[in-house]
Amino acid sequence: MPEPKTSRKKKPEANLDALGLEMGNKPPQALDVEEAVLGAMLLEASCVDLAMEELTASCFYDQRHRMIFEAMGSLVLDHISVDIITVSNRLQEKGNLETVGGPAVLAGLSEKVGSAAHMEYYVKILKQKSIQRDLITASYDILRDAYDESINVDDLIDKAQTKVYDAIQSNVRKEVQDISSIINEAMSDIQEQQTSEGLSGVPSGFVSIDRITNGWQRSDLIILAARPSVGKTAFALNLARNAAVDHHIPVAVFSLEMSSKQLVKRLMTSESGLPADKIKGNVKMENYEWEQLEYKLKGLSKAPFYIDDTPGMQIMEFRTKAKNLVKNKGVRLIVVDYLQLMQGPVELKAVREQEVAAISRTLKATAKELDIPIIALSQLSRQAVTRAGSAGKPLLSDLRESGSIEQDADMVIFIHRPDYVGLSENIEDREKTQIIIAKHRNGETRDIDMVFKSEQIRFMEMDEALDRLADRSVPSGMNTDDNPYGASAYGGFAPPTEF
Repeated sequence: MPEPKTSRKKKPEANLDALGLEMGNKPPQALDVEEAVLGAMLLEASCVDLAMEELTASCFYDQRHRMIFEAMGSLVLDHISVDIITVSNRLQEKGNLETVGGPAVLAGLSEKVGSAAHMEYYVKILKQKSIQRDLITASYDILRDAYDESINVDDLIDKAQTKVYDAIQSNVRKEVQDISSIINEAMSDIQEQQTSEGLSGVPSGFVSIDRITNGWQRSDLIILAARPSVGKTAFALNLARNAAVDHHIPVAVFSLEMSSKQLVKRLMTSESGLPADKIKGNVKMENYEWEQLEYKLKGLSKAPFYIDDTPGMQIMEFRTKAKNLVKNKGVRLIVVDYLQLMQGPVELKAVREQEVAAISRTLKATAKELDIPIIALSQLSRQAVTRAGSAGKPLLSDLRESGSIEQDADMVIFIHRPDYVGLSENIEDREKTQIIIAKHRNGETRDIDMVFKSEQIRFMEMDEALDRLADRSVPSGMNTDDNPYGASAYGGFAPPTEF
């Protein structure tokens, strides 16, 4: 005997009429305005264009009015003019003519138009009523979920924010701008950049990178990709550290792979200049090294640097936390380590490529919404190592699990180590690393030669001015010239001489 199928109980949908009766109020509606809009559309072609641009079927409260509007929309898609006869025929084809009241109702609508000139005002009223209804529905869903003990509180907060945001955004559309107003805004930006010194974006701390990028630009999604153990996290931490410590720019790191304590130990290693074995405790430190460590960590401990190490974070949870960090902490750069460890929408779990694509889109949308750069680390496929030719360098097609990552990114950066892929057995070449800017939507692409000091978990440029980073001594009356993070090293981006 087959086992009975178990079905998951579906949560009830919000019934606006029932909610209105319960609260002693009618759901927000303007039936006379709905009739006026539909009547104007039956009489004036220009009204059809305006309504189709601004309204959706959900803007109409009366179900019969929704059917009429949908019939009109299908006629527009088929390039058929909208009038009483064509709309009647389309409703007849869909089996809805009698439901809406027959041709007599359509004829009556055309008589209820006050003036087609008032169409914009009518549309505005319908959009306002629709937003009110959507907010009521969202509030009901939030209230229902709040009583559900099985829902995690963090998920509840995220869902509540998302539903309210979606209720508002679904009915808010950005107006088309004429080019003269955009030119004026662009000219203001250019004038500001010409008169200001330094970079227009968040500094990377590496002169050769900043020359190409002019800093990490607002609303950009930067993908930093490499094979495992090549140095993605180390490079990302270097970038975050340079912004937070040297320039006091608030930075947040979402670490889905490593714990916050592991990340901090890596930062302590690169900051102090001490070997990683000593920070890990494998080798005992001398007294002067303890003093060196404490002194070097003063700047790091005061930096506006925030770490979240929640494992398997949901993409919507990330968006909520990112918003709070920008609003409450003034964060101007976010690092995600790494993209493939995030969890996308539940309904896409079965299709990994679509799930990763949804995560990538949300990261880009979040960067744009918050107007800050987001650096997301990504894995490369094994193809990047096994492929012959191209000097073993990774390609955009090597981005793992989804082509949408390449599409959504404003910039794609690869870390390439020739010794890692077996292209060099020279001991002297083991520290040589290439930072490959493979995609740059607003600038040039280039390969940048750098050095990776693995024992100090620190990337350095080939330039002699930055080689001083490799040997930090215990300060004794340190001045600006002795400071390895001085202005000369960063082309004018001088951090404070005191930590």
